[in-house]
Amino acid sequence: MEKKICVIAHDSMKPALVSFLKEREQWLWNRKLVATGLTADFMEHESMQLDIQHVNPGRQGGFKELETMVNQGMIAMVLFFRDPEIVQDYEADIVALVKACIKHNIPLASNPASAELLIVGMIRMEASRK
Repeated sequence: MEKKICVIAHDSMKPALVSFLKEREQWLWNRKLVATGLTADFMEHESMQLDIQHVNPGRQGGFKELETMVNQGMIAMVLFFRDPEIVQDYEADIVALVKACIKHNIPLASNPASAELLIVGMIRMEASRK
């Protein structure tokens, strides 16, 4: 089973996430992505040519679905571009996802700089396995 890359962004960060992913689209080809509903919709609206599995929007249980996927070993990394000024009414679900990543040693990036380091690290790990 190929693990998925989870991509999520607060509304104000969705353009930054799409820009980041478009610049790395070649590396992402043939990889499986999973995103909360609104992030996935935004990515598709921006004509991203990537295979994106939709889960529910965050406020409708999407973060819980992603937490379950992390707990089941289905996620390789999480790119969650967060707006530090926003506190959602479902913040507990977000915290649970972050804790699951910590518990299961899943790399988690919260901004473009840390996401870049994760991807570079994954590229190096993949190259060393060949």
